[in-house]
Amino acid sequence: MKPIDRTLAAQLTAATPGTTVRLCGHVHRRRELATVTFLVLRDRSGLAQVVIRPADGQQAPPEETPVEVIGIATGNPQAPGGVEITSPAVTVLSEPALTPPVELWRPELAAGLPTLLDHAPVTWRHPAVRARWELAAASLRGFRATLDAAGFTEVHSPKIVESATESGANVFEIDYFGRPAYLAQSPQFYKQQLVGVFERVYEVGPVFRAEPHDTVRHLAEYVNLDVELGFVRDHRDVLAVLREVLAGMVEGIETYPAAAVGRLGVELPVVPPEIPVIHFAEALRLVGAPEDEPDLAPEHERALGAWARETYGSDFLAVEGYPIRKRPFYTHPWSRQARPPGDGSNSFDLLFRGLELVTGGQRLHRLTDYEAAIRARGEEPAAYASYLQAFAHGMPPHGGFALGLERWAARLVEAANIREVTLFPRDLHRLTP
Repeated sequence: MKPIDRTLAAQLTAATPGTTVRLCGHVHRRRELATVTFLVLRDRSGLAQVVIRPADGQQAPPEETPVEVIGIATGNPQAPGGVEITSPAVTVLSEPALTPPVELWRPELAAGLPTLLDHAPVTWRHPAVRARWELAAASLRGFRATLDAAGFTEVHSPKIVESATESGANVFEIDYFGRPAYLAQSPQFYKQQLVGVFERVYEVGPVFRAEPHDTVRHLAEYVNLDVELGFVRDHRDVLAVLREVLAGMVEGIETYPAAAVGRLGVELPVVPPEIPVIHFAEALRLVGAPEDEPDLAPEHERALGAWARETYGSDFLAVEGYPIRKRPFYTHPWSRQARPPGDGSNSFDLLFRGLELVTGGQRLHRLTDYEAAIRARGEEPAAYASYLQAFAHGMPPHGGFALGLERWAARLVEAANIREVTLFPRDLHRLTP
């Protein structure tokens, strides 16, 4: 006899009434009444209702127990999708599950964030909680698809490095066979070097920041989406690519996990044909900050986000021309003719709904400029020999950006804390699970 193929819960609506189907999943909920037991099965696609009557000779296992159910597809308008399973044979696929720390069958979880994080392997099973990461995963699909179509090559760089990328104060030092090494803050040096090989590259991978921040927006480890491209004119070319990437990420969400969007009630952003841009000096004036302020504070970002929404109807705003003293040494100084050079840079931050989401810009590409920039920091170029060799052998004008996946997802769902959208967060206090 030919084995019965598995049917997903979401496919039950297409099942012919009266046919035998086979479902596999977790027991989401069981309701035992006097004459009937309703077992709600949960799989990766959704929920299905199983009806167990005394004559079936079956018992409903505890909630969260993995089961296989073989039964008859039967129409019922009150069942999920309008179809339920009757005359079931229920096979338990593991030991009966312990009672979960929270009631996963409820529409919303009432537990506090520490409880959710302490029991993350279980609490992520909740459909609405799981949907948060489904949005992130769909964004990744859109990110990759957009860049692949634009001629980019996906690369992967080392996460154990010999020196800090930007600041030695914010790295995790490790013992590497008896000598010091560090967890990478970013793939910046490597993606720049690989522009000389592939011209257009991107990477999806973890980065590590030893920043003792105990805030709702910082993590010690997160997933970074890094992009670098060659033969740019200035940072505006980089911003144009970023615009296409954001549009592709939103399209990915619209294409892949539509059910997740519905479960969360998410309002997806509309990416404008051209992202509005404001110069850093103008941004300071708008928010009433001193003109010598070197950076934007969180309250400034929120005010600018509200201004962009009111002025342009946009969830996105790019702030360009940040003081070069506040940017990494590889940042290209301001070169556009629209404003005097001053101490600005060909760099930008992209604000998404009033929060910094992306930092990007044009990099230096001439060896002599790098040597001067490194010496201006009180260091010697010899310390960066492995990095600078690419520039000694010729590098085109180039630039790129980096986008934190968890921060993107948090703003999408309006999460109060970035840990709500992080599968297993690492921060100042948390090292498990």
